[in-house]
Amino acid sequence: MQNIESEYKKLSESYRDCCRTKDLILKAFDSAYEGIVITDPDGFITMLNRTYADFLGVDVDEAIGKHYTEVIENTRMHIVAKTKTPELAQVHRIKGGNMIAHRIPIIQDGTVIAVVGKVMFQNVRELHTLSARVIQLQKELDYYQGELLKNLGAKYRFEDIIGISRNILEVKEIAKRVALSDTTILISGESGTGKELFAHAIHNYSHRKFGPFVRVNCAAIPDTLMESILFGYEEGAFTGALKGGRKGKFEIAHKGTIFLDEIGELSPVMQAKLLRVLQEREIERIGAMHPMKVDVRIIAASNRNLESMVKNGEFRQDLFYRLHVVSLHIPPLRERVEDIPVLARHLLQMLSQETGMYAAGMEQEVLDVFIRYHWPGNVRELKNVLERALHVKREDMIRLSHLPVRLFEESTGERPCFLLANAIEETERETIRQVLKMTNGDRARAIRLLGISKSSFYQKVKKYKIEIRPMD
Repeated sequence: MQNIESEYKKLSESYRDCCRTKDLILKAFDSAYEGIVITDPDGFITMLNRTYADFLGVDVDEAIGKHYTEVIENTRMHIVAKTKTPELAQVHRIKGGNMIAHRIPIIQDGTVIAVVGKVMFQNVRELHTLSARVIQLQKELDYYQGELLKNLGAKYRFEDIIGISRNILEVKEIAKRVALSDTTILISGESGTGKELFAHAIHNYSHRKFGPFVRVNCAAIPDTLMESILFGYEEGAFTGALKGGRKGKFEIAHKGTIFLDEIGELSPVMQAKLLRVLQEREIERIGAMHPMKVDVRIIAASNRNLESMVKNGEFRQDLFYRLHVVSLHIPPLRERVEDIPVLARHLLQMLSQETGMYAAGMEQEVLDVFIRYHWPGNVRELKNVLERALHVKREDMIRLSHLPVRLFEESTGERPCFLLANAIEETERETIRQVLKMTNGDRARAIRLLGISKSSFYQKVKKYKIEIRPMD
């Protein structure tokens, strides 16, 4: 007797479980956003959810038991029942419009026992809107991924640092050795020598190469923003703070490298805060209750003499020694003259690819001028001179006439009056400026007086970088 009662209880509990599961399934079925219909193999409706019924304009209870052809126009459920082949994402013409539907046979032991119809989109326009949104999101994702790579990735390697001189080879060798550790590095050198290039190469040669490489130009950020940019802030830290707060550059650079360019421009307050990061290896967001640990390798650079700044009280001595663990001095171009021909040819080839303007090479006289010139802007200036020459030239070779006058004057001490192209350019530039001044910036009048086309006028204005002030 007890066994019978026990079995009865088990059966009752199982029945209640089945009822609860059935109720849950029915509620989920009826509440589904998509319209769903289920028919038996002969095409009679056994289940229809409220979403589909509302779309069809029928009553659920009245539709149950009817043949689907009486309820749904242009249906293909019967074809799916016969072929046993599902039809996915098919256009279904209904009520004067197109919808997207699935038709899926339910097969048991090789026999169709039911067919499920599911409306994915009640209007094809919904699909087009969603598709357009997905495409837009993909474009945005591609853009931000590209920006992320530009901002967090190191682009250059030691192979990109061109030179055969002993000076540059020695610096590269030291940089390679120190790159293998996590030592803080201070890179010094004049503007345009390639300090950032070395920072990229060191990161890519280190064990941190798969981590982020974050660049910060300390000279380009206002003092009032420097702390929030370097260390980030918490939500509500100040008026205008973003919801959820914002990561700082050090936090973004975790497990990677941060490159602090022009570090000599940091204010005394920020120098003190940076010193703490170097000492404690932790940062504190603005408005945060507690500091957070960061694993970041620091590479700093400056074109100013930090030692002199320390003596003058412009830079903290303790910070200088923390940064000056390993010092790399990048020699200026005038101290590695033998590199100039090699660099010039490499840069010309690179610029030809970037601009699409072919150049077969440079005349020897051009290289002679390059070698004699003192290059205050170093490699950056050399690149700019070659890019200008590509735009100016009309032949395949870069010639003396394609160089700025100042290069010839400063390298030889003579004014190149015989360079006709330069004389023509100077005359054109001055004439356009004078005519614009005479016409008070009236472009249309200036074009008429000059006797040139509108397109030619604007090309020359752009070429000679002539500023046109607005008319009074």
